[in-house]
Amino acid sequence: MNNGKICVSVCAETASEFIENIKRAEEFADIIELRFDCLRENELYSAVQEILSLSCEKTFLITFRPKQQGGRRELSLRERIKFWEFLFFNNKRKNLYADFEFDLQSVLNLKSTKAVFSFHDFAGVPENLEMTCDFYQKLTNADILKIAVQADDVTDSLAVWKLLEKAKKDNKQLVPIAMGEAGKWTRILGLAHGAPITYASLEAGKETAAGQITAREMIDVYRVKELNEESEIYGIIGKPVSHSLSPFMHNAAFKFYDLNAVYIPFAVKNLDEFIKRIVRAETREIDWNLKGFSVTIPHKQAIFKHLDEIDETAKKIGAVNTVKIESGKLYGFNTDAQGFIEPLKTAFGNLQNAKVAILGNGGAARAAIYALKNEGAIITVFARNLQKAQSLVNEFQVELKEFTNDNSQLNTFRDFDILVNATLLGSKGEFENETPAYAAQVENVKLVYDLIYNPFETKFIKEARKANVPTMGGLAMLIAQGSKQFEIWTAKDAPMREMSAAALRKIEN
Repeated sequence: MNNGKICVSVCAETASEFIENIKRAEEFADIIELRFDCLRENELYSAVQEILSLSCEKTFLITFRPKQQGGRRELSLRERIKFWEFLFFNNKRKNLYADFEFDLQSVLNLKSTKAVFSFHDFAGVPENLEMTCDFYQKLTNADILKIAVQADDVTDSLAVWKLLEKAKKDNKQLVPIAMGEAGKWTRILGLAHGAPITYASLEAGKETAAGQITAREMIDVYRVKELNEESEIYGIIGKPVSHSLSPFMHNAAFKFYDLNAVYIPFAVKNLDEFIKRIVRAETREIDWNLKGFSVTIPHKQAIFKHLDEIDETAKKIGAVNTVKIESGKLYGFNTDAQGFIEPLKTAFGNLQNAKVAILGNGGAARAAIYALKNEGAIITVFARNLQKAQSLVNEFQVELKEFTNDNSQLNTFRDFDILVNATLLGSKGEFENETPAYAAQVENVKLVYDLIYNPFETKFIKEARKANVPTMGGLAMLIAQGSKQFEIWTAKDAPMREMSAAALRKIEN
């Protein structure tokens, strides 16, 4: 447990919607941030009076931020001063904080106000961030200092995290935020490491800053208020990781056993820097209890050079999707092969001499080929870049053909029993409306197996159903390989029912 608070940011254009959102936020917020810069200008002041008179026991954090500092509209210095003077004059609440930008320090009388002072850099991480923090801490003597910077890679977040470590030593209150996907870990772990507040959104789609996580997920999935400095840290590394269901699945398993552990998405662009600055005990720049991580695209093969020992199965596959950290050493495993083949055998039966087409030549394809070869299947790999795929097919002694995801070649998959999509086509995000094959191309196939699990029903699955071909989605593989990861990390039986239910809930929501 920790003493930190969850602050839910509320933003609305009208007073009525604002009040409705405040009432909804009361259920799970310790503090409610009122983003008055979201309100329409013509009803701002009447809304302030109405909202400040609400019967609500929660602490309010008032924000009126200009667009250049992350606000929702253009605000002159005069407009901002007028707003704060009006608010101070009308406020009768005791449980109220005000969030100021630093340029207001010299023009407002803030002595009687509990204040959060905010610094934002939406371009990246300033080189002189520590000096900037020290300067503003001395300038404002703020109750709480909030430093928010934009992170493109997980290691970009280290500079702002170090400010929290320094603030703890200096007995100062500081909220470190790395905005964006790569900074989500700072929001999840902040309270456990001494930050007084972490910010969350009211719900998905109502984020007021990049990388915000919903309050329900912060509480129910990541259990941020239950974590402490001894909590075991696990996660998934890759780029992107924002649509991964693994955090929901693994955190449900940790919760089932009441483990002091959390599983976090880490957006890792530069793998070498991640290992050096965040993972390796002798070189890392962060003091935490990192115990392991899942590995996804594009790092499943690049991770090899960083591992101390590699499981024989992972060596044969040539890809690692699981890393366990023990006594300072990194151990690599591959659970994708077992996760892939178990559901397939259940659905299809005996795979001896089954003709299987695999679309793609990445880490997931390697695991699928390895598992199918062990079952005696006859495999053909379809790849866009034949030169890049050549080493894979030479290694596993399988056939190689060129892959184009259009419906011009209707006979491409005519002679195959099983068609496996091991590409990103159909995955949530930029590839969501794409498919590796169409109905007319798969009508002779006995089973279509799409390794994409989010969304639950991909365009590829829909095309197969048009052709009345049985289908399998990637959720079964996700749960199967994830359960093996959990067992590697914890030496406990994976609670597969809870893991599956958590992943399904996320997809359905």
